[in-house]
Amino acid sequence: MTRTFVCHAADVPANGMKQCETKGGLRLLVAHSGEQYYAYQAICPHQDVPLCEGLYDGSVLTCHQHLWQWDIKTGAALGLAEAPLEYFEVKLEDGAIYIVPPNALKMAELFAGINGQTLEGIIAIARREEYDEGTTLYRVGDPVEDLYVLESGRVNFVIGREDRTTPAGFMLRKGEVFGWAALLDNQPQRIAAATCLEKSSLLRVNGREVLKLLEADPASAFAVMRRLAALVTRYLAASGAK
Repeated sequence: MTRTFVCHAADVPANGMKQCETKGGLRLLVAHSGEQYYAYQAICPHQDVPLCEGLYDGSVLTCHQHLWQWDIKTGAALGLAEAPLEYFEVKLEDGAIYIVPPNALKMAELFAGINGQTLEGIIAIARREEYDEGTTLYRVGDPVEDLYVLESGRVNFVIGREDRTTPAGFMLRKGEVFGWAALLDNQPQRIAAATCLEKSSLLRVNGREVLKLLEADPASAFAVMRRLAALVTRYLAASGAK
């Protein structure tokens, strides 16, 4: 199992937190609670605010900007927060903290609960790619072929038509699918743009190949398309697109 060194346990204050960056450029918030260590995304999922600047009492993390809160043991949203934190599995060995990230496709809401064999088929055709900060993955009007699943990093998603685009107002989290137009019929051009806000790792999957796998599994296909409809509605509502 691949693991990534984050920091030494001694670097994290008792019942405190510390922002760290891995050798690959992934920024994480590492928190200590009791006898355990937890690792999450370093930036608030609401806006571009470092969580290390927030408040932490050893149990609950609070972003100082808009008072969103999370349970440090699970990353679950509390109070005003509308989104959980991206969680990374932590391994502690010889005083060093490592993370072991799960496959992002298995975390993707779009494919949650589908037939295991079908999901493994999708994982098999996915290509892992890394992009530098500032890389534009696609623009409005670009040809549609692939969909993406965010594995690590941050991606800014902007949706619009022609020369009118509107920021979606939130950042994508690990396991979120975007570029979903690749699963839609009669949608040859992108209606959104996506840009990496920092060095990011993505799983890239050909939409037509995914559809072929789903056609062979009607029950899974029905579940995916229902979630896709909800996903599209959520993005459009968040962006204010008409």
